[in-house]
Amino acid sequence: MFKNLQLNIADHKKALLFFLIALSLSVLVAGSTIKYGFLGPMLVLAAAGGGAFVIAAFNNPRVAFIVYFAYCFLLGFVVKTFLNIPVGLAMDAILLLTWASILVNMNKFNWKALKNEHVMLSLIWFGISVLQVLNPYGGSFTGWFNELRFTALSWLLIAPIVFLLFNRMEDVNRFIGFIFFFSCIAVLYGVKQLYVGLSGGEQAWLDTGAKVTHILDGKLRVFSIYSDAGQFGASQAIMAVMAMVLAMGPFSFAKRIVFGVIALITLYGMGISGTRGALFALVAGLGYALFLSKNFKVLIIGGAFALGGLGMLKYTKVGDEIFQIRRLRSALDPKDASFNVRIVNQEKLAYLLKDHPFGAGLGMSGMNGTTYNADKPIANIQPDSYWVKVWVMYGIVGLLIWFAINCYIIGKCSGIVWQLKDPKLKTKMIALTSGTVGCFICSYGNEVMNAIPSSVIMFMSWSFVFIAPWLDTPRKLEADGSDL
Repeated sequence: MFKNLQLNIADHKKALLFFLIALSLSVLVAGSTIKYGFLGPMLVLAAAGGGAFVIAAFNNPRVAFIVYFAYCFLLGFVVKTFLNIPVGLAMDAILLLTWASILVNMNKFNWKALKNEHVMLSLIWFGISVLQVLNPYGGSFTGWFNELRFTALSWLLIAPIVFLLFNRMEDVNRFIGFIFFFSCIAVLYGVKQLYVGLSGGEQAWLDTGAKVTHILDGKLRVFSIYSDAGQFGASQAIMAVMAMVLAMGPFSFAKRIVFGVIALITLYGMGISGTRGALFALVAGLGYALFLSKNFKVLIIGGAFALGGLGMLKYTKVGDEIFQIRRLRSALDPKDASFNVRIVNQEKLAYLLKDHPFGAGLGMSGMNGTTYNADKPIANIQPDSYWVKVWVMYGIVGLLIWFAINCYIIGKCSGIVWQLKDPKLKTKMIALTSGTVGCFICSYGNEVMNAIPSSVIMFMSWSFVFIAPWLDTPRKLEADGSDL
């Protein structure tokens, strides 16, 4: 009898395991409801969901990273919904979980694929950033650590992900579809903010100080599900560049129409954000896309249209009754008050940094500066630019190294694009490369490429371009994790 029971259990172990888990959850839900009311079962179900996610993540690290990527888009919304909970730490935890799963399954991946310039340069920049903890300027260790997470650690952890987990053609297509989907959702939510109103958490966020920069002339600068309007507008401009490039590519008529619609949607999102720096992302990205295409006829015509549009903004008053157009026009006005404040701040920073060629250290500028190093005069001068922020933290030496690293990667991506044979793949890589150029250029005006989700998109885009030669002449990698 016991032998038959053992055989029966062995034959139905999955069903029995499911039954035991369901029974245990039922008992926990019932008991917690009696003791804690409605909150009890919610916590039990959340714990069960978290446990299931961890198990799925360790079975396949792709699951963990996809959740991480989606969370990057939603982080700004979640932060404003749960104002007193450090929900940003969950993002780091999921990324670390991804890497824990990769290491557990390490024999299923081709680690030789990480021998490339993108990963190596991200490691070099991380090393330089770690050494900044020794900076004699005397900044806060907590400020250094918090800044390190975004400035260098995320780059180091994200750059290899594509080479290990997402190195197939369908991954490129899914990546593009993923970022377009969330960008369009963000525009729809932005329309809701503009015409229906803000949530309680969003209004509370504005009331705690963000209103100064997000309510201008009585008009809301839409920030949607992003951290702020600057990040939303710049991201939408980058997506518009990519969509326009793809809309002109060698795809079916239906796909080109879809890309064209996405371009219009994201351009509208850029407009309602009231972000002036987004204009430079758009112009730089499209200009670079035309350059990469080597179509000089289109380059000349496109350049003429771009100059005409910029000329209309600078030398006419057309559309001045529309708040968003007035905001864009002010970006080209050298007498703009905001522009002049930036120049004055940069002169102050230059004076404070004249004897510090290696900068003041990580966490000494921007939000971390005012939070953790408020006693330092340099930390209370807003950089208003990621380029300037790098200069403050790393000094002129670090700025030149950082600038050289970014320019080298963009140049390498350009060379790869020019060598591709597949016209569809080439168009996709032009879109990704030009999007990163737009992100890099507009970071002079805003802290775009150091913020979520633009930083993740930028690092992944570079990695996708680096693997493009593998996809152009398809060959199976020794191990790519596809059997997970």
